[in-house]
Amino acid sequence: MNLKKQNSKWPIMLTALCMFFVSIGAVNAQISKAEKDALVALYNTTNGDNWERSWDLSASPSTWSGVKIANGHVVELNLFKNNLSGIIPNEIAELKHLTHLNLVFNNLTGVLPQGIANLTKLKVLKLEMNRIKGSLPSNIGNLKDLVEFTAFNNFLDGNLPDSMGELKQLRVLNLSSNNFKGKIPNSLGSLGRLESLGLYDNALEGDIPSEIGGLSKLKELVLANNQFGGAIPEEFAQLSNLQILQIQNNKFESLQNLDKISSKEMLAFDHDGDKFEFSLENVKKDRSRMAKNKFEDEDEDE
Repeated sequence: MNLKKQNSKWPIMLTALCMFFVSIGAVNAQISKAEKDALVALYNTTNGDNWERSWDLSASPSTWSGVKIANGHVVELNLFKNNLSGIIPNEIAELKHLTHLNLVFNNLTGVLPQGIANLTKLKVLKLEMNRIKGSLPSNIGNLKDLVEFTAFNNFLDGNLPDSMGELKQLRVLNLSSNNFKGKIPNSLGSLGRLESLGLYDNALEGDIPSEIGGLSKLKELVLANNQFGGAIPEEFAQLSNLQILQIQNNKFESLQNLDKISSKEMLAFDHDGDKFEFSLENVKKDRSRMAKNKFEDEDEDE
């Protein structure tokens, strides 16, 4: 009799255990009112009813396409190519636990909210292929965990903030095809992990900072179609990992220091060589090819 009574308790215990884990999952799927309001604000300011993958605002945010929730917080927001049109609202700053924000290939307009620099847990910030205007937040250096920042093909302008030199974890920075002006901040030379730097097609000017030559891990350096002048820094000789170098359509006075580059991995090298005398004896020219700008997001599910 006692054995039968004990066995009869197992279904009850299993049911209770399942309910416990279900309740834990439900709690984890819940987010604060501030975070939910931020998502709703984004929906409203970007014409959410006409998104390709719209949200049912009466349902739980855990069911909303592109929203990833962990430990009761929104940690990823991926709205790649989702027909967003309008502005990014100030409320975006309430998503303080975001690590990934992907708004690529939409029709976003207006300026970047200053509060986006308060999303200090961001590792990936992708804004390319929109119509965002205005300057980058001066305190963008607050995003110290940022590994990838891409915002090419927008209408961003102003100077590149000095604080970008504080993004020590950054590996990819692509701000090509905007309207940035002024000089490259010397502080970019402190981004020791940087592998790709794209500033193609802006209105940047002045000498290339010698500090750029200290980016020893750099594989791609795209500076074409600007107003850079002076001479190529001799420190470029330290860029031994370069695979892509594009410096054409600028106002350089000398390319002589390119002689010193010793990269065996060069795949693409574009320059105004017909205007200058120099050689690249240490570069494998037979492997060169024309570089292509990347306008496609390579990972929609990022």
